[in-house]
Amino acid sequence: MNIALVIPVYNEATTIANVIDRARRHLEWVIVVDDGSTDGTEEQLQGFPITVLRHSHNQGKAASLWQGMTFALERQANAVITLDADGQHCPEDIPRLVAASQQHPGKLIIAARLGRRAQVPGLRRFAQGMANFWISWAAGYPIQDTQSGFRLYPAEVLRKVTAARDRQHGFVFESEILIEAARQGCYPVAVAIEAIYHRQARTSYYRPLIDTLRIIRMVAWKLASRGFYLQGLLRSTGILACHELSVQEKPRAEKGSP
Repeated sequence: MNIALVIPVYNEATTIANVIDRARRHLEWVIVVDDGSTDGTEEQLQGFPITVLRHSHNQGKAASLWQGMTFALERQANAVITLDADGQHCPEDIPRLVAASQQHPGKLIIAARLGRRAQVPGLRRFAQGMANFWISWAAGYPIQDTQSGFRLYPAEVLRKVTAARDRQHGFVFESEILIEAARQGCYPVAVAIEAIYHRQARTSYYRPLIDTLRIIRMVAWKLASRGFYLQGLLRSTGILACHELSVQEKPRAEKGSP
């Protein structure tokens, strides 16, 4: 498979070099989209044999992801893996996503943070739970981690789906694409990973209240367009059986800080 790794970056000077170094041990084709960083991130990218796309000003995560995805698709990528730059994903899990894709061709693969959930701050855990409920309903399928940015997207899925990618929808894009993929009959497969939250990590750019409300608003429009999709609610909660089941792999033992 010709797989590209897309990493959206905004002010991640302290972590990005380590993430790239570890990721390139598993995938050579790395595309970094620098979304107008001002903290020295640009200097940290120098010396790596990677593709760097830059925004003159911050445009949001959705725009960065889509630019990287489009760049890869135009160069005949069969799949795109997305990975956050803040060190909360283990690049060492990349082969597990690739293996799951080979086992389930054409499926969107999500690295679901199911291990060590107690590490997740309470407010974020609540926000993730709310997002999981609403997005699973709209998708008509139980999705265990709708907010994980560590995913493998088959090229054919990206070519079929559309989702808002302006700055206001920065954290809505990844949720909407799950719903749109499900409408195309592509339900995600989950690969279980550890939830990693470093005590000294920077404050997340995800705002639990505002961004969760934006996601819920998007989902509400999706549901309204389908008459509130009662079948989807029943399927997402397990009351009505789904035709396909997510694959869960046992989370690996935690390895130490990246």
